[in-house]
Amino acid sequence: MTPDTISDRQSIVTRTVLMTSAIAALAIVIAGVISYPLVRSTALTQAHNSLARLADLTVSALERDTFLPAQNEPLPRQLAETLQAEDVTGYIVMSGAAEVPGMTRKQVDRVLSGSPVTTEGRTREGEVLVEARPFGIGMAVVLEQPVSVVGVTAIDVIRRVVIALILGLLIAIPIGYVAARRLTRPLRAARDAANEMAKGSRDVRLEPEGPQEIADIAVSLNRLSTALSVSEGRQRDFLLSVSHELRTPLTAVKGYAEAMADGVVPAEDVERTAQTVVAEAERLDRLVSDLLDLARLGAVDFRVNPVATDIDELVADAALVWADRAAKHDVELRVERPEQPLIVTTDPMRARQILDNLAENALRVSPAGSVIVLAARADDLGVILEVRDSGPGLTDDDVSVAFEPGVLHERYRGVRPVGTGLGLALVGKLAGGLGGSAEAGAAPEGGARFTVHLPAAT
Repeated sequence: MTPDTISDRQSIVTRTVLMTSAIAALAIVIAGVISYPLVRSTALTQAHNSLARLADLTVSALERDTFLPAQNEPLPRQLAETLQAEDVTGYIVMSGAAEVPGMTRKQVDRVLSGSPVTTEGRTREGEVLVEARPFGIGMAVVLEQPVSVVGVTAIDVIRRVVIALILGLLIAIPIGYVAARRLTRPLRAARDAANEMAKGSRDVRLEPEGPQEIADIAVSLNRLSTALSVSEGRQRDFLLSVSHELRTPLTAVKGYAEAMADGVVPAEDVERTAQTVVAEAERLDRLVSDLLDLARLGAVDFRVNPVATDIDELVADAALVWADRAAKHDVELRVERPEQPLIVTTDPMRARQILDNLAENALRVSPAGSVIVLAARADDLGVILEVRDSGPGLTDDDVSVAFEPGVLHERYRGVRPVGTGLGLALVGKLAGGLGGSAEAGAAPEGGARFTVHLPAAT
């Protein structure tokens, strides 16, 4: 993903404003759809009540004026005009009259018999509300009002509600924008801090603020900055130590080679000098091999060749080699082997490389008269390889960084015998490459204990 692609994306502020606006608009539509039937029903009820009161008042007015119409005579002109102003049509129905628009024959007979009628009907002009009241003997007053008048009223109410909601939306948009800007301010600060860290700054610190989730981002970035500082410091120290270790054999090889080339080495010392050059070259080759192994373990081209491997036999072969080397340093080598063969599917060369690195590390720090233990045993998931010693041991802080490249080397250089700083790092990487794990701790012999778990099948 390119920076141009990222810059084309909408900001959280824009998305928040658009999302809230869309939700508010949807709420307006839903409110209108849901409210219209309710408002219309309420308007119909109110219209019926108003029309009923008009019908009662009309009957009272006619009775007060002792109005005695002839058959099917319309309402008095003044009363009819008053009703017409309210979009109400009124007339008098008498016994024997023709059908009344909007009313059934049964409803007409009912009101003429003296019972009021409230109903809705349909005329040529459309649906109407009907209120009929008995008047005198064998007569009735009928008032009708178009339902469309009620619908217009309901729509007008809905329109006003929608306008109010839209005004609220227009007011809420800038408020939402300001709130979103304020909410995302810690995120922008986190972005700027991350960019500074990407440029190499390691003294970046953020003040946690805002909601908990955003404050957690600031805390995580602070931890990342600290971790990067520590990691880069370790890498720097590791490179310095490796450079020092490489320079030492190179200096020896170069010096002896120049001496031999210049003919300043006596004839009787040529063989010894050549042996020294070969030994330093082998040391240099071992350093380069370790560095290559570390690099390959972190790359995609690291390969293992798993085959059926007898761990008991592997430990026995390693013990033959390291027993002689330990004896030269007056160190006792003990072997703890299982009673039965331990067969697992793993890479025997890599497993032996793990044992050799751990044994070399233990022998380096073990003083004369001490003990080194090579052990192998089964566990629930596979096998365990273990190397223990009675040397100076490790602190709790050492245990947590034991497999970090060059950390212990830099920490104890000049204090105790140290190697290149690559051996334990290789053990940790190789154990992971074989599908297992490595851990460090205290040994019952008083020194350090390094345990490698290997699965039954790599």
